[in-house]
Amino acid sequence: MTPLQPLALTATLLAASNLFMTFAWYGHLKHFHASPWWIAALASWGVALFEYLLQVPANRIGHAAGFSLAQLKLLPEAITPCSTWARA
Repeated sequence: MTPLQPLALTATLLAASNLFMTFAWYGHLKHFHASPWWIAALASWGVALFEYLLQVPANRIGHAAGFSLAQLKLLPEAITPCSTWARA
């Protein structure tokens, strides 16, 4: 594996995780606005599960490749404005 492959895989998984996170946080406002809050919460938690199924391996791959915890924390923060802009 070349040095850029772990970074690319980590960034891709974190970007996908970010999409799930945004939908889990805000998707219920559009899709579950007529439902009771607890149904929206359960749906959001279900979506958040997929976020974690992408985020945990991304962080483990990145950490194994030598990225620091600070770098792994900053990478999703850098991805967020890009993914938000793309959805606008």
